[in-house]
This record gives sequence, structure tokens and C-alpha cells, in this order.
Amino acid sequence: MPEVTTTISQIDGSTAARTRIREHELVTDRPAEKGGGNQGPMGGELLVASLGGCFMSNLIAAFQGREIEAKGLSATVSGTLEGTPPRFRKMAMVVKGEGIDRDQMEKMVLIAERGCIVANTLKPFMDVEISIG
Repeated sequence: MPEVTTTISQIDGSTAARTRIREHELVTDRPAEKGGGNQGPMGGELLVASLGGCFMSNLIAAFQGREIEAKGLSATVSGTLEGTPPRFRKMAMVVKGEGIDRDQMEKMVLIAERGCIVANTLKPFMDVEISIG
């Protein structure tokens, strides 16, 4: 079974952590108003971004795999928090593209949604809405 592994370590003398994923690095931290150094996004923000990034890579691949030109593809993702301790109750994504036929866009969005590991993981536990803007 495939496995994804990352290494996360504190950045010396700070509230931030460095994450290594393959040959990539990113920094997470808390905003100053939460006692952090604001050196990067919080983990919860990355979870929201992960949904969008995973979906977008699948959407682009769906268009490319069918040799359909897609311009201006973008996704805006928001997460709604609730409870104590807080957790995401819902995530909503609005997908846009320039000059793409609506029916074609709907088909590509469905393909991307089915292939998105993050969406597939989150859907059993929360409401994940994906719409075309």
C-alpha cells in the first residue's frame, strides 16, 4: 500500500516548524495574535489549502489528459470552524475558468473531485461542497 511521509521539525528559537515533503519545504507557524511568529500558515490553513491544491492538480490533469485547453483555472476554498476544541465543520470550494463551456467544466470538476485524495478523505467526516463560479 502506498504511503506518504513528511518530516516536521521545530525551527530553533522560534514558534515555527519546517516541513519537508520530498525535496520541498514549507514553514508553519501561528499568527502573532496567537503567540506565534507569523512565519507561515497554520496547519488548519494548510488543510484548507490542501483540498484546493489536490483538487486543482486533478482538474488541470483532467483537462490536459483530454487535450482540452483550459485558461485561468482557479479555486477559492473556505473552511468553516465550529466547536470546542475547534474543528472544520464544512469546506466549500468555488472553481472558475476562462472561456470554458459550462457542461465541459462540470464534467472536468466531477473527474477532479473523484480523483482528489484530500476530498475523498474529508467527505466521510464533513460537508465538502464544490461549485462552479
